[in-house]
Amino acid sequence: MAQTAESGMGRYRALMTDTDRDYITGNGEPSDSQRDQSVYRVRKRITEELPQDIDVLREHRPDLLDELREVVCDGDD
Repeated sequence: MAQTAESGMGRYRALMTDTDRDYITGNGEPSDSQRDQSVYRVRKRITEELPQDIDVLREHRPDLLDELREVVCDGDD
C-alpha cells in the first residue's frame, strides 16, 4: 500500500519547500544568495510549472481547479 503525506512518508510541497520557506522568511539566517536562490526557484514554479498544472486540471479535473482558485483567489491565508 502506498504511503501518503498524512501517513508519515513525508509532506508534499505546494510552491515552496521547507528550505525555501526558511530562507524566504529569514529563519536560520540565510545568506542573501540563499534567499535569492529560493525566490528564484519559487518564481520558476509559479511561472513555468503552475500554468502546466492548471491546464491539466482544467481539462481533466475542473473540480480541483475550482478548489485551487478558491484557495488562491478567495483565501484569507
